[in-house]
Amino acid sequence: MRILVIEDNPKLAEGIRKGLEVEGYATDIAGTGHDGEDLATRTAYDAIILDLMLPDEDGLTVCKNLRRMKIATPILILTALAMTSNKVEGLNAGADDYLGKPFEFDELLARLRALMRRHQGMESTTLRFGDLEMDLLKRSVRYGNEKIKLSAREMALLEFMMRNKDRVLSRTTIGEKVWDLNFESSSNVIDVYVSSLRRKLAFVNEEPLIHTVIGMGYRFGAPELCEA
Repeated sequence: MRILVIEDNPKLAEGIRKGLEVEGYATDIAGTGHDGEDLATRTAYDAIILDLMLPDEDGLTVCKNLRRMKIATPILILTALAMTSNKVEGLNAGADDYLGKPFEFDELLARLRALMRRHQGMESTTLRFGDLEMDLLKRSVRYGNEKIKLSAREMALLEFMMRNKDRVLSRTTIGEKVWDLNFESSSNVIDVYVSSLRRKLAFVNEEPLIHTVIGMGYRFGAPELCEA
């Protein structure tokens, strides 16, 4: 899943990015309101973290502009202006939640996950395919009673594939949703991670769950005769 952070404090923005990437989220950063609006209109994000005090335009204006452009991505306002009147103003501008600075990263993460669940239609906190089960809150994967140990990036890759079961996913699409804007499309990093994830799943499942669609990308689901 991919998150946009609109924050002009480089140290804070980078800290948030690193924390989110440890959890398996691809993260892009914009240091101004205009850059944030531009990214949000060109890229499909799962959530936006928005600072109110930006150098070119305030976050409320950014929020209103995004909603005016019919961008429904969940927006979490993150700011030092944490009085009730500020919160009401932000929510009225179209934000979905409000977190005051300073904050604990665990709370930020919990609020983001709650926003994304609500936006996705109050979906279950668990993804399942046959005996394969992913707990989205605990960030854990099991096959029956067998726990599968995955890295954060493998977890993010598997989550994206499970959410898009039976769809052919190109390397470009995977890079955009699981990595970030700086992802180099010519890199073989996706193939390396897919290969690693496929090996780990093979230990607990006799039939392969990740299939190569020659010339197109990868598909998660039941095998088909035309696939490798």
